[in-house]
Amino acid sequence: MTTAEDQTHAPYRRGERLTCTLEELVERARSLAAGGNRFVLGITGAPGAGKSTAALAIVKALGDQAALVGMDAFHLANGVLAGHGSLDRKGAPDTFDSWGYAHLLWRLKSNREPVVYAPVFDRSLEESIGCAVPVGCDVPLVITEGNYLLLDAEGWREGREVIDQVWYLDTGNDERQRRLIRRHEAFGKPAAEAEAWALGSDQRNADIVESTLERADLIINLTGIHRPQPSA
Repeated sequence: MTTAEDQTHAPYRRGERLTCTLEELVERARSLAAGGNRFVLGITGAPGAGKSTAALAIVKALGDQAALVGMDAFHLANGVLAGHGSLDRKGAPDTFDSWGYAHLLWRLKSNREPVVYAPVFDRSLEESIGCAVPVGCDVPLVITEGNYLLLDAEGWREGREVIDQVWYLDTGNDERQRRLIRRHEAFGKPAAEAEAWALGSDQRNADIVESTLERADLIINLTGIHRPQPSA
């Protein structure tokens, strides 16, 4: 098994597996931010894999050298999903505006505008809020995280084309499902409903995401979640 110490500055093959700590992952991202040009890094994995935790830790540690733009901000609104009859499948690939997400990524990668204002998904509302994340043209590293960054389907493919690297967080199902149940409970679902959602809709989406694993640039097993210190 490759370690982060072996691979931090070395080239790697697409689909290579890496075991590292969160701190070591931050250092990998820091080297991408120092490349001199706008770099778009994708972090993906099944629901509950730790994508948000990793992405937020990197952005916090890198300060004004990185910005976070989430795929979840392109959830279709609940009213739209209800009209489509797909509200109970919220989180499936077809319940997102994949083309809108791809277009935002293109704007961020091309870096032709002084500021790009990205939307954010508010879990407490279960809705997106537009123009909530300003990304200035002087930010060298843009991190985007979400389930379907590697999906081979219309809209998703176009988004993948402008992401420079995609890292896949590979987390065991038992731990992943426990995290999902705790998350659903934290946002107000009763215990039985939280478990049903995690083992039902979330797991169906996880199966789709896991089928894309071999398309990742790196497949990462995070060992121990410790919070890196922010840059001075």
